[in-house]
Amino acid sequence: MLQKSLFLTHYYNGVIIFLNNAAIFELILITTTYTMANTFEKTFTLGGDFTINRLGYGAMRITGQGVWGPPKDKDECIRVLKRAVELGVNFIDTADSYGPNVSEELIAEALAPYPAGLLIGTKGGFLRTGPNQWNIDSSPAHLQEALEGSLKRLKQDRIDLYQLHRIDPKVPAEKTFEFLQKAQQQGKIKHIGLSEVSVAEIKHAQQFFEVVSVQNMYSVDNRKWEAELQYTREQNIAFIPWYPLGGGNVKGEQVLQGVADKHNATIHRVALSWLLHYAPNILLIPGTSSVEHLEDNMKAADIKLDEADMLILESLNDIK
Repeated sequence: MLQKSLFLTHYYNGVIIFLNNAAIFELILITTTYTMANTFEKTFTLGGDFTINRLGYGAMRITGQGVWGPPKDKDECIRVLKRAVELGVNFIDTADSYGPNVSEELIAEALAPYPAGLLIGTKGGFLRTGPNQWNIDSSPAHLQEALEGSLKRLKQDRIDLYQLHRIDPKVPAEKTFEFLQKAQQQGKIKHIGLSEVSVAEIKHAQQFFEVVSVQNMYSVDNRKWEAELQYTREQNIAFIPWYPLGGGNVKGEQVLQGVADKHNATIHRVALSWLLHYAPNILLIPGTSSVEHLEDNMKAADIKLDEADMLILESLNDIK
C-alpha cells in the first residue's frame, strides 16, 4: 500500500488537500488501475473448526432501553433474528447481561432448535442492577451461575463460544481463567474468548486456554486497540469489534459520506465495509432491532472499496 503521507495531508469540509501535482497524478493512477483493496475474505475459521461468515449479528439491541428489560416490539425482534439467518448470518453474539437474560431467551425462542452451522456466542462477567448499569463480577461463583443460566436459556448442552465480558480488577485473573479452563474441560464450553483486553492480558489468558476471539471497542475512527487487532491477526484469533460504526465525529462523517456517495451507500455500510477490508480476522456483529436496518447493514458485504477509498478512510484515525 502506498503511504498516505506521499500525497495526502488532511481533509477539510470533505475536500482532499494534496501536497503537490505529482501526488495528484499518483492518486489518479491508484483510482484507475490499483484494485488490490477491493476484495476480502468472506469467511473466517474460528478455533480451527467453525467457518463462519464475517458479517454476523449482535443481539444487544433486542432488549429494552438501557439494555434493560424486554424490547418495545418483541415480534419485530423475532423477525430480525430469523431474517438474519435467512440472509446468511451464522454467528450471533449475545450475553447474559443483555436484558439481563432477555436477548438469550429471544434467540432461543426464534431459532431453537438451531440450524446446522449456526454459532451462538455468549458472554458472562457483568451484574446488572438497572438500565445502563454495568457492574463487573468475574468471580468463579458468578461465572458459574452465569454459565449455567446461559446454557438453560439458550437451550444448549454446550456454549460453542463463551467470552469473558471483562477481567475483574477485584478478582485475581488466574482464578477467572482457571474457572473457564475447568468449564471447558467439563465440556460446558467449546471455545473461549475475551473482551476489552490488552495484548498482555491475552497472553496471560493463553497460559490457561486457547483464546479464539477478542471483542474490543474498535471502528474506522476509533483505533485505540490497534495493537490488539494486529496481535490477534498474527495469532489467527478472531477480532470482534463492538461499536463498529463509531459516531459523533462530524468531520469524520463528512469523509465517510464522500466515499458513501461514490458507492451509492450509507456511511454506516461504508464503515462496516472498511472493517471487512482492513483485516481478515475481523468478525462484524452490527446490532439492530429492525429488519429494515438489518438488511441495510448486510449490504456492507457488497461494497468493494478500492485502494483510494482505503487511504481516504485511513485518514479518519487522525481526524477528531
